[in-house]
Parts: sequence; structure tokens; C-alpha cells
Amino acid sequence: MLRLDQVSVSYGGLRALREVSLHVAPGALTAVVGPNGAGKSTLFKAISGTVPISTGSIRFDGDDLLAHPAHRRAHLGIAHVPEGRRVFASLSVLENLEMGSATEVGRVNRSRSFQRIYTLFPILAQRRGQLAGTLSGGQQQMLAIGRALASCPRLLMLDEPSMGLSPTMADTIFDAIHTLRQEGEITILLVEQRVTDALAQCDRATVLESGRVVLEGLAADLSADRLRQAYLGV
Repeated sequence: MLRLDQVSVSYGGLRALREVSLHVAPGALTAVVGPNGAGKSTLFKAISGTVPISTGSIRFDGDDLLAHPAHRRAHLGIAHVPEGRRVFASLSVLENLEMGSATEVGRVNRSRSFQRIYTLFPILAQRRGQLAGTLSGGQQQMLAIGRALASCPRLLMLDEPSMGLSPTMADTIFDAIHTLRQEGEITILLVEQRVTDALAQCDRATVLESGRVVLEGLAADLSADRLRQAYLGV
């Protein structure tokens, strides 16, 4: 479904990604892990189109993503939940979801997708009229994911969904990701600091370090020793 070949991204002369290649199969959950500053968030921004790439290619279902500006990529079926949630604080829960459903397919399927979101996160149904900025951090993360789902994506990119959450709330978010994976309708690309949880969820994993892919394979094949070597170089 998603194919990156030799993708590089530079900021002010510094290379944040260095010839990264990544292949994501339809319906799979692929985890991208690595230390801080490894380029994980930059990778997502390159896919969603919010940062330009300097070399390489990105294809989505065979389509050249570089031919489409960022706002069109959402209509192609790519949803990006950024690090830090970034909900529209001054809008209600419902209004945030309506913003997410502004894609062509999202508008057509709004009723069905909203029901799916409320089933996944019942608290959002209870608080649909509440301002998003007054929700707890965990509830805002649910809303950020729900807003992405409202676009009816084929590819859902989740950047550090457990960051800043209590262990209990993080577990709730991972339960939702597990449910989405079991449904099999959406391909998921996950960046996550809780590496053990990410590997337990995913089919394949890619380890980034200093903007490069240093390890890649089936999650079951990535032992603790291999991850330690990739992270620490020992």
C-alpha cells in the first residue's frame, strides 16, 4: 500500500532522514521505533506532505504522493494523528469530528463513521458538546484519533499516541489500536515510545537511528538483544 524508496529530508542543511526505504502492506500494523531525534516524526510529516523531501519517492497504492499537496493526501485516504494531539481546543468534540470528516469519502460516510468512533470511544459520545480544550489529555488523544477516523482513512498514522498519558489511559489507547487492527479495514503506521507495547501490537517494525533505518523485520523476529544493539550500538 505504502512504499518509500530512498527518502531523504533536510532542515536547514541538516539531514533528518537519510535514504529511508519503507514498505507497508495493506491491512498491516507497522511500528516505527527509535530514540529521540531519530527522524520518526519527520517520516510521518514527509508522508502526509507537511515537509518536503529532498530525494527519493513515496507511493500510495501505486500513486505518486509527491504529485499531491498535503491537503489532497487526506482525500486519498491518509490520516495523520500528530504528536501532541493538536485538537481544536475552542471547538466542541462534535465540531472536531466534523472537521475530520471534511474529506470527500468522510462526508459521504459521516453518520456511519461517527457511530464507529463513539463505539470505540464512548466518552466522546457523552461529551460531544464539550469544548475539546476542557477534556483531559487522554480524552483529547481519543478525540485526535476519532477526528482522523472521521475522514474514513485507508492509512492511519499515529505519532506517539501514549505520550504524556497515565499508564491506564495509555492502555485504553492501545486497546483501541488493537481493535482497529483486528477489524482489518485500516492500515496502521505507529510511532511509539512504549516499544514493548508497540512490538506486541505490530506485524512488522522498523528501527530508525539518526535518520537511517538500522533494523527492520517481523516483530516476532526482533529480539531484545537486536533492539538493544540498534538503540545503543552494543
